[in-house]
Amino acid sequence: MTGHFHGVGVGPGDPELITRKAARLIAQADVIAYHAGVGKSSNARRIAAELFPAGVIEEQLTYPVTTGSTDHPGGYAGALADFYEESAARLAGHLDAGRDVVLLSEGDPLFYGSYMYMHDRLAQRYPTEIVPGVPAFLAATAAVASPLVRQTDVLTVLPGTLPEPELARRLAGTDGAVIMKLGRTFPAVRRALEAAGRLDDALYVERATTPEQRWLPVADVEAETVPYFSLIVVTGDSRNGPRSRGAERDHAAAPTVAAAELLVVGLGPGPECWLTPEVSMALAEVGHVVGYGPYVDRVPQRAGLTRHASGNTVEVDRARHALDLATSGERVAVVSGGDAGVFGMAAAVFEAAEDPAYAGVSIRVLPGVSAVQAVAARAGAPIGADFAVVSLSDRLKPWTVVERRLRAIAEADLVLAIYNPASRSRTEQIATARRVLLEHRTPDTVVVVGRAIGRADESLTVTTLGELDPASIDMSCLVIVGAGSTRVSPAGVWTPRFVADGGDHW
Repeated sequence: MTGHFHGVGVGPGDPELITRKAARLIAQADVIAYHAGVGKSSNARRIAAELFPAGVIEEQLTYPVTTGSTDHPGGYAGALADFYEESAARLAGHLDAGRDVVLLSEGDPLFYGSYMYMHDRLAQRYPTEIVPGVPAFLAATAAVASPLVRQTDVLTVLPGTLPEPELARRLAGTDGAVIMKLGRTFPAVRRALEAAGRLDDALYVERATTPEQRWLPVADVEAETVPYFSLIVVTGDSRNGPRSRGAERDHAAAPTVAAAELLVVGLGPGPECWLTPEVSMALAEVGHVVGYGPYVDRVPQRAGLTRHASGNTVEVDRARHALDLATSGERVAVVSGGDAGVFGMAAAVFEAAEDPAYAGVSIRVLPGVSAVQAVAARAGAPIGADFAVVSLSDRLKPWTVVERRLRAIAEADLVLAIYNPASRSRTEQIATARRVLLEHRTPDTVVVVGRAIGRADESLTVTTLGELDPASIDMSCLVIVGAGSTRVSPAGVWTPRFVADGGDHW
């Protein structure tokens, strides 16, 4: 009969914060295991040492490395993977012998703890139980004696190892925040807090609940003194709701403020290098960015920038919010993926701006690289001659209109770029569009399918209208259907600039 495996949280440092259940299991254990750094003692062992039974077998699992530098052939990740396999084998030996094993975890076993890697390797093979512990961030919050989040506040827990721009963006979009894993990351974390406008609200806590505990404002911390076992607390009370939602403004309080110019900008299909210098300069100067959440996320966070993210089907409401901000004198940019004027936010802004209340707002649209341009460039020059662009989404127009336009384009022998070809709820439109086009185009008509162009997982497929598989198309795709003259050559897909007299290529 095998032994039982227990993952036991021992809390942040004060032995009195160990739960009664954790204390009982520790006192009954045959084997107690714990992790330790190279040349260091185990904090988890120190916390629980007084509970160890006489004669208990101890297994210290010493990390081979504690930084990203190693000469292991698999690098840092490879060194740790081997370490976890060897550690699991050591513990499995005891479990196979019928011994109950307690693996101590500082804080909580499932919160940034090394226990998880043993759990992955052992829980399916042996009876396993996890005992939660008080995580360090709750101890730190108690130390600073400030409410972390209230009512509908959102709490975000962030590792300080995140890229600095990503950390700043997430800090700007939440109420309360906890930042773990400091040490060498502290300078970048401090800059991210400043960029998010949260530095003045951030409190640094070191070794919470231990005799060495201390806390002070992050702005006053000397970076070289920061240990790994420290964290930062940003309380929800430090702001009136997340910046991503935007605060309600009393426009009547400042009726004489002149309306500002509203910018509507295209961010391009994805890569930062496809963002135009004009748009980059504009985003560096505005005080507010309004848009669909994933597009707002692409705007680098900086001090003084407030983000207003919303869902994908509230374009006009989003536009009105931006216009309200501009009316009150705020400098605002509405962002779209690709080009804002191609199935983007520009039309929604002009629609909302027809309201006389916004007559004083000047609107300027800054172009961006469109998705059709990006896909066409990857393929070669399929839109080198006349072409049309159609969205297959029938959310804002009846499908009968879409189908009529597809037939007209096919009859005119234009290259066709198809946006929004499919989604989770729209799976038949692309199949119908293919059938309609085949009424007027030959099956060997060239088709280009670009998926996630500009991103790390991009793909480009060149096929024909007859061979196109509608089931392979999703919302990440843009489809280009060639004209009768579009051809595939060794250099790529292209459509000749010239058209024979009469315009008929069949």
